[in-house]
Amino acid sequence: MKNNQTKKLCIAGILCAVAVVGSFFSFPIFGSKCAPIQHMVNIICAVTLGPWYGVGVAFCASLIRNLLGLGSLMAFPGSMFGALLCGIAYWKTKKLSVTLAAEVFGTAILGGLCAYPVAILLMGKSAAEIAFYAYIIPFFVSTAGGAILSAVFLGALQKTGVLARVAEG
Repeated sequence: MKNNQTKKLCIAGILCAVAVVGSFFSFPIFGSKCAPIQHMVNIICAVTLGPWYGVGVAFCASLIRNLLGLGSLMAFPGSMFGALLCGIAYWKTKKLSVTLAAEVFGTAILGGLCAYPVAILLMGKSAAEIAFYAYIIPFFVSTAGGAILSAVFLGALQKTGVLARVAEG
């Protein structure tokens, strides 16, 4: 039992580091820095570790990115909702396509809608400055890119049999 938890914690730490380093490959869209590597990490966490580790990795990566000046407060709703939804989707269905769709929906729709009050209350943006749905499109672009990257990566791991060994616990 303890060995399995140690293995999961090590994988989570590595994926958190990948998400932070991957944020150097970001691009601005409106008021958001889109970092598709974070969404790729969310999906890999969902498949290999489960929903709660996914949310933990998303939170830690967002916090570190903000402390290092590599992200904005939008990183929190932009990653955590997708991580939770895709983790639950994979846990319940074990289907990668459903997991990818859940990441996109969780990040783009739920994360995008929750980014609106974060921008107003914590970032000092005025409601007139941004539309209620202003973060949905940038989050969609970012998470769609991450979903495509993770589909390619997980597909390769699946073909080689590595995914089954990592995901078994």
